[in-house]
Amino acid sequence: MESKDKVLAINHEKCTGCRLCEMVCSVSHDGASNPARSRIRVMKWESEGLYIPMSCQQCQDAPCMAICPVRAISRDESLNRVVVNQNKCIGCRSCVTVCPFGAMNFSTLDRKVFKCDLCDGDPQCVRFCDMKAVDFVDPEQVSLVKKKAAAERISAARKEAAALESGIR
Repeated sequence: MESKDKVLAINHEKCTGCRLCEMVCSVSHDGASNPARSRIRVMKWESEGLYIPMSCQQCQDAPCMAICPVRAISRDESLNRVVVNQNKCIGCRSCVTVCPFGAMNFSTLDRKVFKCDLCDGDPQCVRFCDMKAVDFVDPEQVSLVKKKAAAERISAARKEAAALESGIR
C-alpha cells in the first residue's frame, strides 16, 4: 500500500511524554528545536501520568477546509492530506476555531496557520518515536486495533458479570 493511503495512528497508552516528536517536527520543518513550531503536540496531565500526542487527522470532510474564507486550505490528493497554502493564508484563524482536534496552529512569527503535512509521506515524528506511540499505518490497521481492544473490554465485562452472577446464587 502506498504512503498516500496511510494515516497517523496515535496510541496514547504508549506515550511517555518525552516530547521528542515535537522537537523532531519543529527541527524538520523550521530548523529550530521549538515545541511551539511543532505540528504535533503532546497534551499532558502530569498528575495522572497521561500524555496524548495530538495531530491533524486529515479529515475527509475537513471543517478547516470548509471554513477558510480564501480557500488557503485544500486536499492534496497525491498524499491524501489536507494542506495549507501559506501564500493564500490571511491568518484569520477560522480554521483554528473549528478544528475538532485542536490540530491547527497559529504562528505569531509568520502570522499564518500551520498543521501536520505528514512530512510528504515520511513523518519524522514516527521515525523518532522509540515507544511507537505514533505510527504511520494503513487505515485498516487502526480499525483492527480498536476492534480488538473493544472485544477485549466486552470479554472482560462478560467474565466479571458471570463471576458476580455466580456469587449471587
